[in-house]
Amino acid sequence: MNKLIRYLLQGILFTVPVAITFYVIVYITKLVGGLVDALGISIHPMIDPLLGLIGGVAILIIVGAVGSSIFFYPLFKRIEHLIEKTPFLKIVYTSVKDLLSAFVGQKKKFNKPVVVKVSENPLMEKLGFITQSSLKDLGITGNKVAVYFPLSYSLSGDLFIVPEENVKMVNVPSTEFMKFIISGGVTEIDEHTENN
Repeated sequence: MNKLIRYLLQGILFTVPVAITFYVIVYITKLVGGLVDALGISIHPMIDPLLGLIGGVAILIIVGAVGSSIFFYPLFKRIEHLIEKTPFLKIVYTSVKDLLSAFVGQKKKFNKPVVVKVSENPLMEKLGFITQSSLKDLGITGNKVAVYFPLSYSLSGDLFIVPEENVKMVNVPSTEFMKFIISGGVTEIDEHTENN
């Protein structure tokens, strides 16, 4: 029974952030599309839905700009603080926020691509990202780092604690590296892309 509950919670953590993100985008797109219809603006039945999408993206950009401004930032922080005090909302909100900020935030987390030696004979290596260089807060001593290994064709992955001597940094743009892993090695790495 405990295993089923653990799988249920794991499934929620995998699906909720993605579902909420898509829901917000679709909701805003429909809202803007409804406003465009209410104003009587119509160009062409094939182009009108694009107006809603473009308007939705514009609204998200404006919210991002306003939320970053010196006037509204304290308000957003206060709302965030209230959400983080609510038990279930805190779990969902922080997991969504952490996941999104890892990919698109100002402090991207997946910015240290590495190759990790997982076995000596035969020599096998895995591709991943260092997410924490110091594990002292967890009580883990020694030269160990936390490495996240994304899974191919999936939004999930595994986190391992690895001896630092088994980790080799890779001089490849992290977005290209992530695409390479998620595609199962099918995507070619464009080395001219700016590193993140």
